[in-house]
Amino acid sequence: MEREAMEFDVVIVGAGPSGLSAAIRLAQLANENGQELTICVVEKGSEVGAHILSGAVLEPRALNELIPDWKERGAPLDTPASNDRFVYLTEKKSIPMPNPPQMHNAGNYIISLGNFCRWLAEQAEQLGVEIFPGFAAAEVLFDEDGAVRGIATGDMGIGRSGEKTDNYEPGIELHAKQTIFSEGCRGSLTKELMERFNLRSEVDPQTYGIGIKELWEIDPAKVKPGTTMHSIGWPLDSQTYGGSFLYHLLENQVVVGFVVGLDYKNPHLSPFEEFQRFKTHPDIRPLFEGGRRISYGARALSEGGFQSIPKLTFPGGVLVGDTAGFLNVPKIKGTHTAMKSAMVAAEAIFEQLAEAGHKEVTSYPERLQQSWLWEELNQVRNIRPGFTKGLWFGLFNAALETYLFRGKAPWTLRHHADHEQLGKAADYPKIDYPKPDGKITFDRLSSVFISNTNHEENQPIHLKLKDPEVPIKVNLALYDAPEQRYCPAGVYEIIQGEDQQPELQINAQNCVHCKTCDIKDPTQNINWTVPEGGGGPNYPNM
Repeated sequence: MEREAMEFDVVIVGAGPSGLSAAIRLAQLANENGQELTICVVEKGSEVGAHILSGAVLEPRALNELIPDWKERGAPLDTPASNDRFVYLTEKKSIPMPNPPQMHNAGNYIISLGNFCRWLAEQAEQLGVEIFPGFAAAEVLFDEDGAVRGIATGDMGIGRSGEKTDNYEPGIELHAKQTIFSEGCRGSLTKELMERFNLRSEVDPQTYGIGIKELWEIDPAKVKPGTTMHSIGWPLDSQTYGGSFLYHLLENQVVVGFVVGLDYKNPHLSPFEEFQRFKTHPDIRPLFEGGRRISYGARALSEGGFQSIPKLTFPGGVLVGDTAGFLNVPKIKGTHTAMKSAMVAAEAIFEQLAEAGHKEVTSYPERLQQSWLWEELNQVRNIRPGFTKGLWFGLFNAALETYLFRGKAPWTLRHHADHEQLGKAADYPKIDYPKPDGKITFDRLSSVFISNTNHEENQPIHLKLKDPEVPIKVNLALYDAPEQRYCPAGVYEIIQGEDQQPELQINAQNCVHCKTCDIKDPTQNINWTVPEGGGGPNYPNM
């Protein structure tokens, strides 16, 4: 069976805030100029928003530019942020800290980013954009000159051993003059493009964090809608970057989450267990007592900032949003910057669509450098890398950067790749994590269950090992198999094989598509690829 092909002016990979903003801006420009433009968005989640996960406090700056009448259109921005707290935790106490100016949330909104993307998708469809959820972009297509000419969606109905089943359907080729890659953090196709077009040759490695989040329904007497709280300190040691967020919503709900920088060194550390431990703090636990956990999820986030932004263009395509790394780490916000990058890209692409062939849209980075996004990221470029020298140096450096140099320090601090930072197991203490109580703290499998994660079981494992011997010979021998701990979904297990020798078992059906394994594996032996479209988590209200 040959693959069908469909022709579009622009194909967009990923229906997150950046992909949908690009689609909306392109359609707006076409309408304003009386032009016909065919725009297609493919989304690997079963529906728009299924794989979207963020804290999330939205700064509406880009939204105001994109859709000025968003209130009248019913955008789901229902909880204005009203009260900010920032604390340093010890094991028993919480010490109030001055709230950094980047984290002031006046004028911002606590939202469900998934629901916001569902609303953005409605706005896009009203403008004539075609959105195809449940289709995973699995392959980049190239023309005879080596330029990107679109993508192909993954085949469906391939069995575990690679054979075609009775349900086999070949993928579809989506051809376009320009392809926008908005895959989110550590996009699998973007990774291929980085290598093929050498997009990282003149920039620092991208660095990452893993964010783990739960949505709770709690005692109405404890809810203070609009309140935000962030913490640093316990349960992490002072050499490990990370902290918590806790946001109060309407309808007796709070979101709580924990971020750990993936440059951590102790291979015995488990970000999931650190998050569970955080909830047992004497000043945190009472909020959740008597409450009910509704949902759970995890995803990686790009923390490298300004010095890690790759080359954004290549013949036939561009990178936007978190796949390019536009998160403002000190602000703990990336939606407004992701949207802005996509809007700028759309404007640059629209100008060039009349030209024949798959040209490189070189005006996109030029326009971006003239935008508020570029200035915003440049001003905070040295804050996150300062924490690689520990919490106290990081705080001191952040204060200098913010108050003395005001983002204009005459130097730029550098990044190093996260997977290179992991130490040997013998050099670090084991961490004794308490057993979950099933009320405030939980295990990974019960957590994955409420993420509604599901994959067709009879399909090839989408977590591919470059060398199947490395997990035992290297990872287990030197690092005590850290994939068992950094994965927040229990995908990786060391089991005793039939001959009593240890083996790595990959429970791919548990995967929540966070990409942490692809990032943190010390030998870079794990390659995360897309499973069948529609697989993975289905996050409600996250």
